[in-house]
Amino acid sequence: EIDIHLIINKVTSNFSIQINNAGGKLQCELLATESTCLADEIHVTNVITNLLDNALKYSKGQPNITLTTQTATNGIVIAVRDNGIGISRDNLKRIFDQFYRVPTGNIHNVKGFGLGLSYVKKITEAHGGKIWVDSKIGEGSTFSIYLPSAGPNDKIQ
Repeated sequence: EIDIHLIINKVTSNFSIQINNAGGKLQCELLATESTCLADEIHVTNVITNLLDNALKYSKGQPNITLTTQTATNGIVIAVRDNGIGISRDNLKRIFDQFYRVPTGNIHNVKGFGLGLSYVKKITEAHGGKIWVDSKIGEGSTFSIYLPSAGPNDKIQ
């Protein structure tokens, strides 16, 4: 059993320096009334870290990132919203594919291998959860994950 809010607090304290150095802001709204679930602490930490890292990497100008939690039926939803470059509808279909990177033309300031979001999806689903994204070009993205409280064997009724 892990406490998602404790993990978020650890991860965000590590990210606050990077975000401050970029002149940005990270806001946490931990609204879930029940924040514990059966999950692997290291993998969930990596999932949250990856989503925050992407929000920072793909921000335009000063990053403005909001991380929220809310109570869901038999679980918790964690969402990371940014003011980044956004993702087109065509690219949204493929962003969770292993090694896929959204083409950015001749811009090489964002490093990566196209593994982060495929890892996030795989870990989320291995825990019995779901991931989805809402995005608009030029306005930013919101990545949300649902994790069931009782772990991967939770029977939704």
